[in-house]
Amino acid sequence: MNIALQAALLGIGATLIMDIWAILQKRLFNIAGLDYRLVGRWLLHMTHAQFVHHTILNSKKMRGEMVLGWSAHYLIGMIFCYFMLAFSGSDWLTQPTFIPALLTGIISVCAPFFIMQPGFGFGVAASHTPAPAVARRRSLIAHTSFGIGIYITALLLKPLFM
Repeated sequence: MNIALQAALLGIGATLIMDIWAILQKRLFNIAGLDYRLVGRWLLHMTHAQFVHHTILNSKKMRGEMVLGWSAHYLIGMIFCYFMLAFSGSDWLTQPTFIPALLTGIISVCAPFFIMQPGFGFGVAASHTPAPAVARRRSLIAHTSFGIGIYITALLLKPLFM
């Protein structure tokens, strides 16, 4: 099985686990996760050369933003898994270890901190939000759950990769 397919399966599983964690946080603690429509809106506005918003919340809604946002969310998960496998080697899938998966999740928080949140108008690492420390902690927890999801998915799919 080639590395792109391995990364796709791993990324889908890990992102799904991340989303399950977000649902649990919402139901158990009333902590809302990211609305992926906003990701789609941001990406669609890029086609009109608008890369940074005063705040994405006040930007014009775009047709197809929900589908694009959710698709991008899963594609980005696959891309991070691809880079983890490229760095660790696809042999990692036959004997998955926790640390590379966890580190990938933690490192992946750089994307929202330094790309997405500034583009949304929320500042670097949510510095322009009402409670930056809370937003940062929630992002780190979400991306840590992604890393844990990579490991769990690898364990579940291990027979497929052997």
